[in-house]
Amino acid sequence: MNDDPMIRTGAVSKEQRILSRPGYRAELNWLLAVLPGFPLLLLVLRLWYLSRQDLPTMLLLVQYINPLGMIGALFITLSWTVPAAILLVRVLGGISLVSSPGQTATSFLAVAAFRMPGWVVVIAVGIAAFTWQLRMLPLLMMLVVAILGLTAVQGEPGEPWLMRWITIGVPVLVAILVWIFVWPGVVAAIRAGDVVTAALLALPPLFGPVLTGSVPERWARIATHWPAVAVAFAMPFMVGVAFLRAPVLPDSAIEVATEGEAVRVVRGQLIAVDDTSTTMVEATGAVTFIPNGEVKSKTLCPQAAGNPDSGLTVRGWPVEAPALEWIAPTRTVTEIDPRCLGRVLNRG
Repeated sequence: MNDDPMIRTGAVSKEQRILSRPGYRAELNWLLAVLPGFPLLLLVLRLWYLSRQDLPTMLLLVQYINPLGMIGALFITLSWTVPAAILLVRVLGGISLVSSPGQTATSFLAVAAFRMPGWVVVIAVGIAAFTWQLRMLPLLMMLVVAILGLTAVQGEPGEPWLMRWITIGVPVLVAILVWIFVWPGVVAAIRAGDVVTAALLALPPLFGPVLTGSVPERWARIATHWPAVAVAFAMPFMVGVAFLRAPVLPDSAIEVATEGEAVRVVRGQLIAVDDTSTTMVEATGAVTFIPNGEVKSKTLCPQAAGNPDSGLTVRGWPVEAPALEWIAPTRTVTEIDPRCLGRVLNRG
């Protein structure tokens, strides 16, 4: 994307910045009005999914579920999406800025990228480094070097050797370092037939040097806005699928001793405990009310960590594991409670 032999800058003048497209502020107001409704829609859909599309069960869940718990689950599950959106807007908007600086005010991406503070990008990179899976970190490094290069090209032109170093030298050096680190994982992924993981580890460093400059002005809108539109349409579906699978109620197992019957175990998600009964929703969506006098014992079943989906590692680090899982303390489950398996507790 860089023009040879000199680096072409895309400095945006003050006059260009103050121009505004007709209706731009109205479109922004619509976006700001609709955006807060998306998390609420996700919360409602999660309850609808948990109730197995049964309205009375859903109303019961709404009555007892703490909204803060669902918001916490939403935040933990979707924490990776915020830095992804910020970095993508900064890169695509930066390319639009340097490719067609005269049309800055007519592009939402360009305006957003130009007005985005540097500290926002730094925080987004930090969050992504801790919350993205290892196989996504090469993509993160590609976005970082692209933002550095675009920031340099977007400003006033500097020394030619310094511009070449920022836009070509740094991306190539970072690509080599990334390849050295991930190469064992690439080889293991190819041998295991996991083409997607091999591509995510090996390909992003190739694109770092070509994302630090401009594209031909007539192709700039296609190269920036169409990918942004595609991601904007795909992101809600990806977010929705991820959140619908996130737990919002504690997974529990209760031993029930009914007079005249054998002790049985009820597995499900605990809704509430009141003075008379314990309310649970089973995996089938059926709501069970257990009288407190029949509750013999109960336990909290930890979420199964399970083995990584692919079993691939890069220098001992599972490719599906984010750095936060290595840093944050976790509860080690050494023995599975038999009640969590649906069996009565053996008391010797």
